[in-house]
Amino acid sequence: MDITELEDRMKKTIDNLEEKLVEIRAGRANPSILNKIMVDYYGVPTPLNQTAGISVPEARLIVVQPWDKSLLKPIERAINEAQIGINPVNDGNVIRLTFPDLNEETRKNLVKDVKALGEEAKIAIRNVRRDGIDSARAKQKASEITEDELKQEEDSIQKLTDKYINTIDEMLDNKEKDILTV
Repeated sequence: MDITELEDRMKKTIDNLEEKLVEIRAGRANPSILNKIMVDYYGVPTPLNQTAGISVPEARLIVVQPWDKSLLKPIERAINEAQIGINPVNDGNVIRLTFPDLNEETRKNLVKDVKALGEEAKIAIRNVRRDGIDSARAKQKASEITEDELKQEEDSIQKLTDKYINTIDEMLDNKEKDILTV
């Protein structure tokens, strides 16, 4: 297993964490919370953003304007079924999603959730490191590389791991600040 393969696996972990962090709402309206919602569009599950325009006119409001008025009910149903914690309001033309203010307890719980996601990502990074080191040791055992080369590989794998762990810490700090600031 070479270092670029390990780095690719670590990048995928970071991308996955980024995707999960975006879905956590921090009190402000973020249209990415709707990314995974699928609407029944004439019998075909279709992503919401392909059936309607999504805008954020105010800090705590998302407006979903379907391109076809007959989709209002299916979109409303899909948002309800997605259980994102926000009730859609259908006025006959658009669907409004109003984000409530977060209280202190909710903010603290969201921070706990963020930290748990971060710890999962760190564990995944460490597992990639373990796989890389095991692979390097197997090469050394099979006499494909010398002991010095093994030490160099272990050091480069550890530096890569430290880099991505620091990236995770920065991402968590930014998200925590985002959640705790009003």
